[in-house]
Amino acid sequence: MKARVYVMLKNGVLDPQGEAVRHALGSLGFDSVEGVRQGKVIELDLAEGTTEDTVTDMCEKLLANTVIESYRVELM
Repeated sequence: MKARVYVMLKNGVLDPQGEAVRHALGSLGFDSVEGVRQGKVIELDLAEGTTEDTVTDMCEKLLANTVIESYRVELM
């Protein structure tokens, strides 16, 4: 069984990597890009029977900094 965890900075938190990407896209002629938020995707290979609650616990304890990041869990 697999799970994907999508982690993004919360709204209002400065995203310097996203801003650098936005600036670079503008330099390449993609002037229509007004903002970029960069995040990460973590894919986990899990033992059968692992619950979403367990993955949520992983996120709360390690995978996401819940002070500045939000996350979404997708079991596959």
